[in-house]
Amino acid sequence: MERVVRCREVLILVLGAACATGGGREPRVTVADLFTAYSGSAVPGASVIVIQGGAVIERRAFGMADLERRVPATPETDYRLASVSKQFTAMAVMLLARDGKLRYDQSVRDFLPELPASAGGVTVRHLLNHTSGLYDYEGLIPESRTTHLDDSDVLALLAAKDSVYFPAGTQYRYSNSGYVLLGLIVARVSGMSFPSFLRARIFEPLSMRATVMHVEGADTIPHRAYGYSPRGGGFVQTDQSVTSATLGDGGIYTNVDDMARWDLALYGAELVDSATLDLATTPPQLPAGAETQYGFGWFVDSYRGEKRWRHTGETSGFRNAIQRFPRRRLTIIVLTNRSSGEPAAIAERIADRLLFR
Repeated sequence: MERVVRCREVLILVLGAACATGGGREPRVTVADLFTAYSGSAVPGASVIVIQGGAVIERRAFGMADLERRVPATPETDYRLASVSKQFTAMAVMLLARDGKLRYDQSVRDFLPELPASAGGVTVRHLLNHTSGLYDYEGLIPESRTTHLDDSDVLALLAAKDSVYFPAGTQYRYSNSGYVLLGLIVARVSGMSFPSFLRARIFEPLSMRATVMHVEGADTIPHRAYGYSPRGGGFVQTDQSVTSATLGDGGIYTNVDDMARWDLALYGAELVDSATLDLATTPPQLPAGAETQYGFGWFVDSYRGEKRWRHTGETSGFRNAIQRFPRRRLTIIVLTNRSSGEPAAIAERIADRLLFR
């Protein structure tokens, strides 16, 4: 714990210096050429941070956070994480399991009795690693729906669908439904709203002061990026969609500095112990040759021989990527406010320059 605290102090000092100078220390990796499509005053932008050995070695922003108001993107710009939020939802569940408030192999109907009989074999673990077989709620939304769905709406849609894609635990199928349900479970078990639980148990302890599980009208995002999509040779704002109000599957806004604080915590035991993190980053063994690379909120694979934790996030107007190489203590985070581009590919090119040159 002492080593983690010391590393955090170093990271905070580095971030503070970066904020004061606008760019931090002399970078040890070149990234600007990878962001030419994001550069300029007429295009939505990107923020990137590269952390190696506990130090920020690159921290930059490109393009615009708000085209209409001509607000440039900065490292302090807050982006909607989309599915990168799932790692925080998973951590909330792990904290409750550590507290003895739930078990990974406990039936989800113990917490959400509204779910139909077909969900009787689904456990918390199945939701975490996308092996529940529950239907994707996006496919259940009536075509006439124009207003935002919230988590209770998702639960109602799933409650009315008394069938599954496959028996729980037999196959992998990525499921936003599962992570919305996990957010609901956290709220019911903790007795707190899901955003309040995340703030009290994760964001505040890690000094992630810019981070919020966003509920429109209930909080503010002071340095908010707005999302855009390419159209007619330019960009139009596409910041919200009918699914933009759900929480556990993608509702967090944050910036790259706070993501660096999150990354540091994953090397220590401030939230959960190393055995729990090992469990979270070990994909399950599935029967009949079925394959998965997903643990609890993370894809886990190998890139050019190095173990990697990774995730992307895509929603209306935003695309993001995080890639962690824990053995090499390297993390690359790319957040963007456009529905085009390939931030995961950019992150890999940065990793190539640092690990495989």
